[in-house]
Amino acid sequence: MIDHVSVQVRDFAASCAFYDSVLAPLGGRRLMDEGDAVGYGTEQADFWISDKQSREPAAEVHLAFSAATRDQVHAFYAAALATGTEIMHAPRVWPEYHEFYFAVFVRDPDGNNVEAVCHAPEG
Repeated sequence: MIDHVSVQVRDFAASCAFYDSVLAPLGGRRLMDEGDAVGYGTEQADFWISDKQSREPAAEVHLAFSAATRDQVHAFYAAALATGTEIMHAPRVWPEYHEFYFAVFVRDPDGNNVEAVCHAPEG
């Protein structure tokens, strides 16, 4: 149903570095670069960040990226740790969502809640 999502960021360079790093383990990469906007995806640019144009403060956004395996969730976590970002919740099963919901939650440079989640059973 969703074709793409775009988030404005305060520090474009820091956000580009963060998303370059954490999306790589999930197979995501920069597919489009328009100077003040970058589109990420695996086959098409479905997640965008752009330089914040408004002076108004942004509300926190929650972004959840799909991981095919739990190993990818762990790799996302390792990449996030390497950027020095805040780790909200280390990788674990969240049975309150469903029995196989395996996810990690981190903060991006703008304080957004960014998640990598795998819905497959272990193994």
